[in-house]
Amino acid sequence: MDIVETLLKRNEAFTQTKFSASLSIVPTMKTMIIGCVDSRVDPADIFGLEPGEAVIIRNVGGRVEPATLHIMSILGAVTKASGGVLGTGWNLIVLHHSDCGIKPCLRHAPELLAKYFGVGIQHLDDLAITDPYASVAIDVKALKANPNLPAGFLVTGLVYDVKTGRIDTVVPSARLRSE
Repeated sequence: MDIVETLLKRNEAFTQTKFSASLSIVPTMKTMIIGCVDSRVDPADIFGLEPGEAVIIRNVGGRVEPATLHIMSILGAVTKASGGVLGTGWNLIVLHHSDCGIKPCLRHAPELLAKYFGVGIQHLDDLAITDPYASVAIDVKALKANPNLPAGFLVTGLVYDVKTGRIDTVVPSARLRSE
């Protein structure tokens, strides 16, 4: 059986066991997770999420970079158009992880990373690309400094260890800023 056939078979099982046409576009946990595309670090698996519980934005490194902020703006518009409100009562989780594949890019493709982050190569060290504990704190700080995000978000910075499966809280939950 080839990969596509396997995936289609799994989809059929999904339609029989987990699919629900009644799910809302607004997640039931009012949670948005920014995480890495690394296949070892799927937030749905790590947190045991069910369909419809959270919005997951995945990118290289799970970083807050210009495209992530743009996606968040679009999600805010979608939520508003669907009758919801993005902000107060919502959880925003920034999830970085150990042994991230973004680290070698710093040495082998710094120009590519600089373009990704929208910074000059000389500023890449400021982003703590090789240290997930420092980088998650930097990204939470960037979110808190962004006046375009709703002040009422409760933001948390977490790091997942790919060797143990455990999560460390690096930045405890706090509002982005006073409303």
